[in-house]
Amino acid sequence: MGAIKAADVAKLRKQSGAGMMDCKNALVEANGDFDAAIDVLRKKGQKVAAKRADRDATEGIAITKMNADNTAGVAIVLACETDFVAINDSFKSLANDFADIALNHADKDAFLAADFGGMTVAEKLTEQTGVIGEKIEISGFERVEAAFVGTYTHGSKIAVLVGLNNSVDNADVLSKDLAMQVASMGATTLSYKDFDTEFVANETEARIAAIEKDNVELGRLGKTLKNVPQYISMSQLSDAVMAEAKAGIEAELKAEGKPEQIWDRIVPGKMDRFVSDNTTLDQEQCLLDQNFIKDEDKNVAAYIATYGDVAVSSFKRVALG
Repeated sequence: MGAIKAADVAKLRKQSGAGMMDCKNALVEANGDFDAAIDVLRKKGQKVAAKRADRDATEGIAITKMNADNTAGVAIVLACETDFVAINDSFKSLANDFADIALNHADKDAFLAADFGGMTVAEKLTEQTGVIGEKIEISGFERVEAAFVGTYTHGSKIAVLVGLNNSVDNADVLSKDLAMQVASMGATTLSYKDFDTEFVANETEARIAAIEKDNVELGRLGKTLKNVPQYISMSQLSDAVMAEAKAGIEAELKAEGKPEQIWDRIVPGKMDRFVSDNTTLDQEQCLLDQNFIKDEDKNVAAYIATYGDVAVSSFKRVALG
């Protein structure tokens, strides 16, 4: 075998991202065979990956990619072990290359099986694990298709896609605002109407038990007790429940000696407070029912209504960790 050519080392380095010495050693081991050298680097990656399989990959990059007419988008997380690797330009470039490929695939499995320069994406991840020396993986993959898809990325930690059912004027502004809402408030579903009855019942029981437990300790310390809600979702606030709440408020006003003629100025505010105190689950998980972060005087549904005939068809969120 002749001397390893610098041009071959440079070519292997460009394709694999491995260091100069790793590429030279791989070519030496492969007797100058370029394809065999790629396999050497891949096997090195497999060994490193096996050693680091139990490591936590909680750093990395969350990134989105949109098609030309904003009717489809993907959000992925390329995860690694340390922030040192995550902020490296070559790692960012790799994440961008992966996102370009991901845009053309419907799910994570198809994406991992897709071609990346003569190997699959999954094989490229293994190869780069050997190059970088850390566990790297695609820890998040989401895709949204709609009449209009908007996006927002919070730093490199959170990426969100929001699909609208109609490409209205300023759809880009609306979808970005909604994506920012999801990034900030972490909604997991669109509306309280999507909740399963059994889930709400179980969650109510668990939350009340947790608050009552906290109150035991707060009482022992002589501190103010937390409010124990009767309910946690609008899905539980039937007409009968609301009527009972109103009657209770009016009874309190009467007991306080408030003139009946001013009740209509007091009752609406107290009813709003009753709803707020008893819909904590909705505020945490339901996009349309959350207070809008840019104007807390309205909820997200009311903000969307200002844009006319448009609704959220779907949204997806990926994040590090």
